[in-house]
Amino acid sequence: MSDNNLENKKQNMIENSYDDVYDVIIVGAGPAGLASALYLRRASKKVLILEAKSYGGQIVNASVVENYPGIVSISGFDFATNLYNQVIKLGAHIKYETVIRVEADKTVITSSNRYKAKAVILATGVTNRKLALKNEEKFVGKGISYCAVCDGYFYKNKVVAVNGGGNTALGDALYLSNIAKKVYLIHRRDEFRGDDKYLKELKDKENIEFILNANIISLDGHEKLEKITIENKDKQTQELKVDGLFIAIGQEPKNTIFKNIVDLDDRGYILSKDDVYTKTDGIYVAGDAREKKLRQLTTAVSDGSIASMVAIKYLK
Repeated sequence: MSDNNLENKKQNMIENSYDDVYDVIIVGAGPAGLASALYLRRASKKVLILEAKSYGGQIVNASVVENYPGIVSISGFDFATNLYNQVIKLGAHIKYETVIRVEADKTVITSSNRYKAKAVILATGVTNRKLALKNEEKFVGKGISYCAVCDGYFYKNKVVAVNGGGNTALGDALYLSNIAKKVYLIHRRDEFRGDDKYLKELKDKENIEFILNANIISLDGHEKLEKITIENKDKQTQELKVDGLFIAIGQEPKNTIFKNIVDLDDRGYILSKDDVYTKTDGIYVAGDAREKKLRQLTTAVSDGSIASMVAIKYLK
C-alpha cells in the first residue's frame, strides 16, 4: 500500500470515529450563532449548532426589544424563537450538549460526544453575573431569578426587588411593575446607565421605589428568600422584606475552555482581528463573547453574518 493510500485510510478512520463531520460547527445558539447558521444554510453548508441550555441567548430575557431596525417592538423570546424557527426550517441541526473543549483541528468535544468540522464559529455569548453572596445559589428558583420575563408571573401582587442600573434592570423593573404590588429598584451608583426612555416611564409608576447608592449585602430566609439587607455609601444598613429578587448586574464571558485556540483579554473576552478572526485558522468568534466596544442585538447578528461569510470563504 502506498504512503498516500495509507494516509487516506488513517484519515478515514479518524473521521469515522466521530459522530459526524460538518462543514461548520457553531458553539452557541444565541442571535450570533443563529445568524451564522442562517447564512451558512443558505449557502447549503452542513451545519451543527451546539448549545448547553436553550436557544436565544440573553435576548430571551428582554421583555421588549425596540431598538432592532425594522421591528417596532417585539419580545426577546419572540425574536429568538422566530430566528430559531427560521434556521431550523432551513435545515440546520441543533444538539443540546455542553462543549468542554475545541481543538485546533476543529474537533469539538462535548460532555457526551466528539464532532469534527472543517470550520468552527464560537458564539458562546455571556452569562449573568452573580452577586456572589451566601445563599444566592440556594435561593435560585426560590425567590432569586435572573430573568424577569421568565419568572415575573410567579410574583403577581407580591413585593420584589430588582438589582442593577442598565437597560436590562430598568426594563425588568418596568415589566414587573405591571405584575407585582411593589418593586424596589436598587442600584449601587447615584444614577442609572439605562436609556432615558425607560427612566421616564419608571418615574411615572407609583409602585416603583428607587434605592440608589446602595449594595445588597445579604440574602436571608428559610426555605425561600424572605428578606434582603442593603448597605448605602455611608455604611448604613436597611432590611427589605421581599418575595423575589431579580438580579440584573451585567454579564461575563465563559471562554476559558477555549484558551488553547484563542487569545483572551483580562476580562475573559476573546480577542479578534478584523471583527471575527481568532489566532487559529478556521476558527472564528461572533457576538458578545468577543472583545468589542458595543454589545447589542444588532452587533451580535452582524458578527454572526460576517463569521458565516468568512467561514464560507475559508471552506472554498
